[in-house]
Amino acid sequence: MVTRDEAFTLLKKYNKDPFHIQHALTVEAVMKWYAKELGYADEEEYWGIVGLLHDIDFELYPEEHCLKAPELLKDGGVSEDVIHAVCSHGYGITVGCGETIDVEPVHEMEKILFAADELTGLIWAAALMRPSKSTKDMELKSLKKKYKSKGFAAGCSREVIERGADQLGWELDKLLDMTLQAMSANEDIINVEMEEDK
Repeated sequence: MVTRDEAFTLLKKYNKDPFHIQHALTVEAVMKWYAKELGYADEEEYWGIVGLLHDIDFELYPEEHCLKAPELLKDGGVSEDVIHAVCSHGYGITVGCGETIDVEPVHEMEKILFAADELTGLIWAAALMRPSKSTKDMELKSLKKKYKSKGFAAGCSREVIERGADQLGWELDKLLDMTLQAMSANEDIINVEMEEDK
């Protein structure tokens, strides 16, 4: 398996935009938090690497998202199981070139990635609207209010988030609450890493 440092170097080979780097670091941290929370602590690094690499092809190939990823990941020496997990977060989504991603999330880790990916974007957008610009003082009820507002962070698909909760067999509130906890617990770590990466 690739190391975390190798995965981060590979990500940065194809992603230069700080927004995309921050999203990758956020999803990595959320995945590691979930691994510990759900009893997969011994796989924490693995879950994190999948989170870190999940959008590897998005910056350069947005129209072929999840279709170009296998090639980039293979070139970087990434194993087939990580490639499957990365591609599965696009399951059922039709990308810009017209193809629908048919790689199904099977493992609980893949289902978490599918469910939490879009949601981290929505939570971060909600945090930026707050005076603190932080997730650390955000409560579930204010997140739910933003979630229900269709015009807010319209690019974050509620349908995908809800499908993700269904795949996990969770109530939507559980997914919202846990992902918010994961982000607030890791916000400082992500900020430090973004600073160091400048």
